[in-house]
Amino acid sequence: MTFKTKLNRRALLAGTGTTFGLLAAPGILRAQARDIRIGYITALTGSRAEFGESDPWMLEQVKKITDEGLTIDGNTYSVEFIVKDNQSNPNRSAAVGNELIQREGVDLLLVQDLDASVAVGEMSDIAGVPSISTMGPWQAWMFGRGSNPEQGFPYSFTFFWGVEMAMQTFVRLWEQIDTNKVVGDFYFDNPAGQAFAHPELGLPAVMGNAGYSRVDGGMFQFDTQDFSGQLSKFKAANAQIVTGFGFPPNWATFWAQAGQQGFTPEAASFAASFLFPSAIESLGARGNGMSTEVWWTPNMPWSSSLTGQTASQMAAAWEAHSGKQWVQTLGYSHALFETGIAALKNSGDPKNPDAVRDAIASMNMNTMVGPVNWAGSPIKNVAVTEVAGGQWRKTNGGNHAYDLVINDNSFAPSVDVQDRLIPLSQLG
Repeated sequence: MTFKTKLNRRALLAGTGTTFGLLAAPGILRAQARDIRIGYITALTGSRAEFGESDPWMLEQVKKITDEGLTIDGNTYSVEFIVKDNQSNPNRSAAVGNELIQREGVDLLLVQDLDASVAVGEMSDIAGVPSISTMGPWQAWMFGRGSNPEQGFPYSFTFFWGVEMAMQTFVRLWEQIDTNKVVGDFYFDNPAGQAFAHPELGLPAVMGNAGYSRVDGGMFQFDTQDFSGQLSKFKAANAQIVTGFGFPPNWATFWAQAGQQGFTPEAASFAASFLFPSAIESLGARGNGMSTEVWWTPNMPWSSSLTGQTASQMAAAWEAHSGKQWVQTLGYSHALFETGIAALKNSGDPKNPDAVRDAIASMNMNTMVGPVNWAGSPIKNVAVTEVAGGQWRKTNGGNHAYDLVINDNSFAPSVDVQDRLIPLSQLG
């Protein structure tokens, strides 16, 4: 599998001015022997800020557990978390990754952003600093960096579902309603979008194999404000399903123009755009019925290895703290801390990067998002997690304006199906 954005390690780092420093990695200053430093990179501002909105709160919960240090193999280590906001910018991700490795001398990197995980993963491997990332399809993380499931990487690891799982889930959602099987698709031009759009291994191939006709809407840039070209194609072909990949602002612009131009599909399944209730609420009445991949819900039967909280208890705690509805990223950001702390504990020597790396590679544990199993994975450095399919439905009162109803659990057997998908025309 080859993506248009194939990264070269030295070229990537040279572009951010970090090559010389990282190639001198043996001289990196490390924390004192009884101090553990954990670098955490997330998007707190910028276009993907919603993905990191719950992170400051989540970090405070984790700090309560680590405030008295970690006892590992008879030694007690103090723990310091150094948080960096990548501002939703890949170049900024590389810069803060370099700061954490070179200046802060972190022992472990935790990354919860796809673009950041690509850039920082390269630095992690060159510098010999273990890293764990999540919240990005593993194919975009791996193939976008020029590796493959047999080769993997020296020090960087990820856990998340694969694009084929989400794509097949979309098709299984559409099979629940009557349509003409004509699908209009378009994609944001980044590594994840390229993975979804891949003609042989992406959504176009999955749709074709399932008997759907494709209307190719192409790739778009993040700041695109005119989707009239896509809409013209979709309307002309009478596409009754629209799909692809992008973020909430991209879909909001497209969907507003679709309403103005009278494009009324029966299903809208746009990866990454419908993860957050705020994104649905921002669409007004036209948010009712959007269908999406589902990473995590409070209905999942998993508990935290750190706090003992169930998924529903964690969601309730976030809602009580924030006054906002639970978000899917809660489970994954928490699981990132779970796996990171487990790796340090299981290493026997958290100051030895090879020992920490080996602890990650041999890990098989239950987390807030379910099993994270690197040890038994056929894909080197990747632990594949569950993903379901669901539909946002307007509620009749209650605490939330919309609820996320599970419609398909083919790749998430731990969560129960609640209802079938309902066509948009029947939801009003």
